[in-house]
Amino acid sequence: MKVIQHLWFEKDMEAAINFYTSLIPGSAIEWATTIPADTPSGPEGSVKIVSCTLGDQRYMAIEAGPLDPFNHSFSIMVECDTQAEIDRLWDALKEGGSTEQCGWLRDRWGLSWQISPKRLDELMKDPDRAKAKRVTEAMLKMVKFDLAELEAAARN
Repeated sequence: MKVIQHLWFEKDMEAAINFYTSLIPGSAIEWATTIPADTPSGPEGSVKIVSCTLGDQRYMAIEAGPLDPFNHSFSIMVECDTQAEIDRLWDALKEGGSTEQCGWLRDRWGLSWQISPKRLDELMKDPDRAKAKRVTEAMLKMVKFDLAELEAAARN
């Protein structure tokens, strides 16, 4: 049994998947095809499907016209080891999209992402609950995460 996330794109799926796989190390497009039959979304060959990995996660994507737009109910979270990784992904993904509080952004295709330092989880789970609270309060004030500021909040 495998669990695979599935993304429905109205248009530009290939551009999105190529972009995502170029950004995230360890990513690859496994295969791409079209549906060889008429579907409710269009005639034979017009509906595109891609299988890919983003890091260590498997995805299927379909380009089949309008359905429901992406929303916050689904996001892709990327845990980064360094501020440089956060900055690189943040800057690339926000281009043509929009930024939000607490490390969230929407890319130009409307997909929600959370670009987060791996260290944030460790700090928020710290047994010293006062430290975890300081980190959480600092995090809640951020749009793009600043790892140095989170560490400073932990040290107080």
